[in-house]
Amino acid sequence: MAQNQNEVTVKTATEMGLLPEEFDKITEILGRTPNFTELSVYSVMWSEHCSYKNSIVWLKTLPKDGPHMLVKAGEENAGLVDIGDGLACAFKIESHNHPSALEPYQGAATGVGGINRDIFTMGARPIAQLNSLRFGEAHEARTKWLLKGVVKGIGDYGNAFGIPTVGGEVYFDKCYHQNPLVNAFSAGILEVGTQISAKSKGAGNPVYIVGSATGRDGIHGAAFASKDLSEDSANDIPSVQVGDPFQEKLLLEATMELAKSGAVVGMQDMGAAGITCSTSEMSAGGGFGMEVFLDKVPTRQEGMEPWEILLSESQERMLVVVQKGREKDVEAIFDKWDIHCEQIGVVTEGNTLNYYWNDACIATVPADSLVLGGGAPIYYREHREPAYFQEYKLFDINDVPEPEDIKDVAKKLVALPNIASKKFVYEQYDSMVGTVNMSTNGPTDAAIVNVKDSNRAIAMTVDCNSRYVHADPKVGAMIAVSEAARNITVSGGKPSAITNCLNFGNPYNPEVYWQFVNAIKGMSEACLKFETPVTGGNVSFYNHTVLKDKAEPVFPTPTIGMIGLVDDKKFITTIPFKSKGHLIYMLGENYNDIASSEYLVNILNVEKSPAPFFSLEAEYAVQMQTRMLIEKGVIASAHDVSEGGLFVALMEKAMTSGLGFDITSDADLRLDAYLFGECQSRIVVTVEEDKEADFIDLMMLNGVAFDLLGHVTKGSIRIDDEDWGHVSEYKEIYDNSLTNTLMQ
Repeated sequence: MAQNQNEVTVKTATEMGLLPEEFDKITEILGRTPNFTELSVYSVMWSEHCSYKNSIVWLKTLPKDGPHMLVKAGEENAGLVDIGDGLACAFKIESHNHPSALEPYQGAATGVGGINRDIFTMGARPIAQLNSLRFGEAHEARTKWLLKGVVKGIGDYGNAFGIPTVGGEVYFDKCYHQNPLVNAFSAGILEVGTQISAKSKGAGNPVYIVGSATGRDGIHGAAFASKDLSEDSANDIPSVQVGDPFQEKLLLEATMELAKSGAVVGMQDMGAAGITCSTSEMSAGGGFGMEVFLDKVPTRQEGMEPWEILLSESQERMLVVVQKGREKDVEAIFDKWDIHCEQIGVVTEGNTLNYYWNDACIATVPADSLVLGGGAPIYYREHREPAYFQEYKLFDINDVPEPEDIKDVAKKLVALPNIASKKFVYEQYDSMVGTVNMSTNGPTDAAIVNVKDSNRAIAMTVDCNSRYVHADPKVGAMIAVSEAARNITVSGGKPSAITNCLNFGNPYNPEVYWQFVNAIKGMSEACLKFETPVTGGNVSFYNHTVLKDKAEPVFPTPTIGMIGLVDDKKFITTIPFKSKGHLIYMLGENYNDIASSEYLVNILNVEKSPAPFFSLEAEYAVQMQTRMLIEKGVIASAHDVSEGGLFVALMEKAMTSGLGFDITSDADLRLDAYLFGECQSRIVVTVEEDKEADFIDLMMLNGVAFDLLGHVTKGSIRIDDEDWGHVSEYKEIYDNSLTNTLMQ
């Protein structure tokens, strides 16, 4: 066997991001010192991004079983859930944080492309996209540059690809100043039983690379995503991939045709670590090996070295194993769509990957030694409660004076970047392409996507209040799952399953790892309660910036992507007030609580407080009660109470309808807590007067707290018999404040 004779040392391994003990383990696995190409392969496959070596012990504790599961976490490219009528939904969320921090346009665009490939490599046609975005303070020049690049990248790629962006969230906080979070979600539909596996099987079956030619973009991208951002990270811009949505569209259509051909054995997107990852994971998953001839890979740059071809993360590429004898059929499909389709290898017996260059074997590695669940290292990291955790619990609302002009506070609140309209963002996305988005019929808390030729629809949402998670990781993660479920419930759906994007700081920091561990515990508890198993997702560590040797981690941000099923489209329930005179009720209990609220942090400038009041049992009860009310047809609208509290929830119902409200506050609570507090498990509904008796009868069945707040008005806002102005005044502020800030 010819080998690359480049001298490899522990120092070389360390420079590639491997630990000294990992270099020793590689040497033990191979029974010799690895050559440069082999070490490059291990460096990307054993990076945190690919191996989850610092997180897998806790990820395994997440619930994976549920009533609708067809494909569980880790089994294929994405989770798969039965949605009835012989159909299944494939869905997943992933991060593209580090690339977006350096080159926001391409970083975000390729994140969208990658997550969609995860869906259609399973044979599912993508039908909808969402995203969760986090940036620094809105007035900062860097934030404006990052946001504009990220949003344009998402919009340009998604719009050209032809899949609607139906929802999402955008948050601003100084902790994300250097390191934004860009989490992309995609969902697709396929017939049950037609999904394509990401496993390689059958000795002698040919292995093809299809899609774009390979370049030097994205080399060592997986390793780049597994280290700190620093002042020198600009030098890593070659690790950011370049996307081509038009090529992806062709690849999608060719893949859909290929899926129907019956010629496919297995298929996987070439995401992180490119050919290295797809060949090793498909081989290890299927229990076979491969011979791969790198000189046969179509390239778009001259003089590429074999290791560069192996590690490149060039976009719009997939690895396909097809049935021997069907080569011409497969090649004809890709020729029709004018896409590269080159046989670069063959499936072999055993577990060995042999990579060749001009007939010389340049690397030989056992496939299972590279992957999660095989030989990839697994670590139990130290975790320690941060000092701030107990400090935040010392917060006392009585130490905070009530505002003198609460009406002025209300107008400032609707202008805050985390509350104000994000139309600057969503107007750049095509939400209607494909004609599946039903949320435009009247805004809903979760996006509603039509299932054609069916009376069903799919509800989907992405949610996480990272300030809550920072204040209390376990409770905050429980709230993230619960709010996602709440958004689906109030929209008329039943929560089904989740995918998660776990964005945290450096796992070697015991306090960061403590946040991670407790967030996993909270997520597990809530998912078990709602019977929403975790179908997959990704972990993104190292989300902080190193400036002058000081690490500043972002808030722990376990973003939850959830789907639910709307059994009958007549159950779809929207946010806006429907008619003057309708009664306004709140389900759930109010508390004298302003902890971690937008009001406390960004109006009163008090940053240290615990998570808001939360009870998982109360949350579940409120959601079950709301579902009953919707299915019995006794409520006209519904909206959950989240950032900004009850006042903002009411204003959002008002501003989407042009109607106002007249309410009376609770004399037992501080007015600021009543209006602006963010205690959880509350839903605002409206009821027609002639249905009030039926509504009350149903509410009395299960003991869920409820309160008559007041009634809908023609357009005025009145609280405790005081005139608070007109809806149009607040809507003007709400619609324009963030846009004005970003355009300054």
